[in-house]
Amino acid sequence: MTDNIRILVVEDEYIVALDLTKTLEELGYCVAGTASEGETAIEINKKEEPDLILMDIRLKGEMDGVTAARIIQENYDVPIIYMTAYTDNHTLKQATLTGPSAYLVKPVDSQELKTTIEVALFKHQMERELKESREHFREIFEQNFDAIVLFDRETFRVLDVNPAAQSLFQYSRAQLTEHFPELFNGPDLYKL
Repeated sequence: MTDNIRILVVEDEYIVALDLTKTLEELGYCVAGTASEGETAIEINKKEEPDLILMDIRLKGEMDGVTAARIIQENYDVPIIYMTAYTDNHTLKQATLTGPSAYLVKPVDSQELKTTIEVALFKHQMERELKESREHFREIFEQNFDAIVLFDRETFRVLDVNPAAQSLFQYSRAQLTEHFPELFNGPDLYKL
């Protein structure tokens, strides 16, 4: 599965970046580039469009890896694995807020690296497919000519209504989702 997988390495220690690049190539991955600063990582990501980013948290320059990862994730759909020697609670909390695919503590052996990369790529692909499926469902839901009201099975609370339901019931989406039982209790019940 490693064929043609392009990885951006973001590491501020030259020797570590060199060793990581060598390890990735031995594992069959293609290194799309290396960066030692967050700003450079953003530029390389934009230009090279890697399949995955290995991101150190502490970098040279003014921007750390967490900030660079957040900016990249706001603009690009690419999984990021943090690789760091830091395991303190503050660093971990800051890193997890960006929703990384994984968090590896250095030093990392090659088999652990490969396994983590493969799981992150698989997870990212599944998330992408789920997002596409949700978008497809949303499109069908919104464009359907039949009135559709989605209920929670347990509470009978309205979760959503499509435009056809809004037209049929003559209430807005907000009114229907927030006040469905009150709207159709009593004389208006015949509308159902």
